[in-house]
Amino acid sequence: MSGDDSPHILSEQTSGTDGAAGAGEEFRAFWADVVADEIEARDPDEPIVIKGGVSPSGVAHLGNFNEIMRGYFVAAVLRDRGHEVRQVFTSDDKDPLRKLPRKLANADGEIVGLGEVDAGALGRNLGQPYTAIPDPFGERESYAAHFADLLKADADRLGVQVEMISNTELYADGDFDDATRTVLSDLDGVREVLSEYQDKVDGEYVPFNPVCAECGKVTETVTGVDLDAETVDYVCTDMAVGDEVIDGCGHEGTATFREGKLPWRLEWPGQWDALGVDFEPFGKDHAEGSWPSGVDVARNVFGVEPPVPMVYEWFTLNGEPLSSSAGNVVTVPELLELLEPAVLRYFFALHPKKARDLDIERLDQLVDRFDRFERAYFGEVDDEDLTAFAERAYPFVVGRADDPPTEKPVRLPYTFAAVLGMVDDPDFRERLARDEGHIPEDASEEVVDAALARVEKARNWAERTGNEYDYRLQTDLPDAEFDDDVAAALDDLADFVAAGRDGDAIQAEMYETARAHDVEVGDFFAAGYRLFFDDTQGPRLGEFLGELERDYVVARLRREA
Repeated sequence: MSGDDSPHILSEQTSGTDGAAGAGEEFRAFWADVVADEIEARDPDEPIVIKGGVSPSGVAHLGNFNEIMRGYFVAAVLRDRGHEVRQVFTSDDKDPLRKLPRKLANADGEIVGLGEVDAGALGRNLGQPYTAIPDPFGERESYAAHFADLLKADADRLGVQVEMISNTELYADGDFDDATRTVLSDLDGVREVLSEYQDKVDGEYVPFNPVCAECGKVTETVTGVDLDAETVDYVCTDMAVGDEVIDGCGHEGTATFREGKLPWRLEWPGQWDALGVDFEPFGKDHAEGSWPSGVDVARNVFGVEPPVPMVYEWFTLNGEPLSSSAGNVVTVPELLELLEPAVLRYFFALHPKKARDLDIERLDQLVDRFDRFERAYFGEVDDEDLTAFAERAYPFVVGRADDPPTEKPVRLPYTFAAVLGMVDDPDFRERLARDEGHIPEDASEEVVDAALARVEKARNWAERTGNEYDYRLQTDLPDAEFDDDVAAALDDLADFVAAGRDGDAIQAEMYETARAHDVEVGDFFAAGYRLFFDDTQGPRLGEFLGELERDYVVARLRREA
């Protein structure tokens, strides 16, 4: 198995430098088992709580889905071991909207520009909590609810049992009351901890952000604290966002502990305490800043142990970082137009500490690797490491940990499915797949339908990327006339194909046949494209013809309807 697809592993505790299990340690072929071991070692109360989280800004894209999927595999392994598990995902929706996103996603996960929605709903509310901002699509009670619904729908599409939790609701319900009181009752101690991690922590700094009762914006200037009344006094001052400033209204007021929020470095460990979190994965951006401060705050401010962590590598999209502002994003619904859910789950089942690229142009390679992984589970691949990984991970990848599959699904190779996608006739698709031996003779109608379902996904991929498979095979013989020498060359090529030749041989023969009839090679290929696609260009024609039913190719080359 290539190093790129190695399932091994998260930490040095599972393997020595030679890749073998360390002394006295049980080797784990799947990284989620390593995390589950570490969680169990702490003897947690049940339900075991697995958390992820995100700030609801911009497009709910695949990068936001990282923590849900990392958590899913650990939760699934723990449930497989008999534990009760609660997987939660927090929306940091009491945070203020600091800038306008360039792109959004509608309720179906389709990416749209601000010109297609009520952008003013966002622009008029800069500085306000996401839950106070109207949904620019006019469908939900707030923009935060719209964003959370997108992630929940994505989780449902992939069969992930996740509970979406609103930070705004946690504050409103009093879940942060103890954390807020703890912070505001020992300001000197909190300042001492925070000063190690952030600038501008002086003797006047109060780590609490009230929501202004006058303008609704989150403000950062607290002028007094009343612990008995559980209130703070504040002034609504300006908020700096990079080189921009969100104006405060100057209002002086009083807010309760539930009418504001803790800053991020306190809020994150506050979530651990309030929700009893046992495990949380997070991206490498948090590993050097937020996580160390979170550990310090958890232990020395809240007096609790931080959860088991797991730092995962980001993945890139088409070789570039995921970026909503740059438009380099893809959503789960978009990918599920191109891939089966199991293939996307497989992508997240791979080594979480290895950077990898999701290249839409080369999506066929990801599907091929999944198919090999699947064959390894059924004992058809001579690769000990891959087989061990597949035997453990595959039931979770296909969502059948409680009922592990015993029969291998019929899978069409993805690029062959893309070839079939050039054909509109379902019966012809099935005949071609059977002719190439990809569907067994005794396959049931249900099995055939499941196998052919990949065709539409591969067809969507061809259309999205405009690749060599983005053509349509003509059902009827196109109305085309050819010179005598071209017609004779087509007849000779028909005889060659009728003799039973593969695609590479047909491709080479097309050059030889053109020369033998003194026909320009380009003109001869153009004639072939006209016959099969009613176009002047297309895929590598000989190789493509080798994939089709022989009698059909011969008849079409002879211009027989």
